[in-house]
Amino acid sequence: MITDFTKMDYLESGNQRQQRAHVLLTKYLILEKLKDFSPLLAGTIPIEIDIDGSDLDIICEVKDEDFFLETIRLSQLIPPGIHSKVEKIKIKGEKSIVINFNLEEFPIEIFGQDKPTTQQNAYRHMIAEYTILQEKGEEFKQQIIELKKKGIKTEPAFGVLLNLENPYEDLLKF
Repeated sequence: MITDFTKMDYLESGNQRQQRAHVLLTKYLILEKLKDFSPLLAGTIPIEIDIDGSDLDIICEVKDEDFFLETIRLSQLIPPGIHSKVEKIKIKGEKSIVINFNLEEFPIEIFGQDKPTTQQNAYRHMIAEYTILQEKGEEFKQQIIELKKKGIKTEPAFGVLLNLENPYEDLLKF
């Protein structure tokens, strides 16, 4: 069965960490507070290749950074007393905003760009990785997890096992 990562219900019946992520996202109303920005959970937790310390990557479509930051502030998405870090960066010339903070056992990264979330590289990489994992099976998945435990980031780990010259670009071709 193919998972629809645009709907969060798969987390409820997922592995323990996915279920805990679902509880946290629901408890703090994170996706509801970000609803104006088409939030999606991307990264390793949805495709079950996360390791201890993996974060919840929430990607958003952000047309107006000031409105985005004000929405987060007014909604108290980040509870009072929780330290957060906000960065405005450029990735391949595209303006991006990154907000990092911790809630309970999860590091959280909220990432925004002025493009639909399903067209952002984080989501596209996750879908490509999911497809590869489905094709290659459990042993391949465990090899990815082992590489990640050794400190290799996700895309480079796929690059190592698939002999990809530039994994960040090459994964987008899958």
